[in-house]
Amino acid sequence: MRILKFEEIKAWQLARELVKKIYGLSEQKEFSRDFGFKDQIRRAAVSMMSNIAEGFERYSNSEFAQYLIIAKGSAGEVRSQLYIALDLKYINAGQFSELKDLCEIISRQLSNLIKYLKNNKPLKEPS
Repeated sequence: MRILKFEEIKAWQLARELVKKIYGLSEQKEFSRDFGFKDQIRRAAVSMMSNIAEGFERYSNSEFAQYLIIAKGSAGEVRSQLYIALDLKYINAGQFSELKDLCEIISRQLSNLIKYLKNNKPLKEPS
């Protein structure tokens, strides 16, 4: 498997989708006025997407894997914060379920990619 750019990574594509959804939901009603929480969940979602990209641009599988581990941690952070958003009624049960499921999919994909990187040749083409 060879990937030429981080935009080809499915987990990055899904993280981008998650960021758009988080930004959209956090602009509504009471959620938009909870500045600290809104900023935190947005930063965690952006961190996930950014760490996948930054890790890809590193020089080795081990460095890339370390950034993916950080991105996976951010996926857990977003998932935890979604429970807060649900409990505070900033989002409804359907929105919560959709976003939580998306976080879990991203997390599984990151786990699989980390395992791949630890056991195989470099994923990306040398630049």
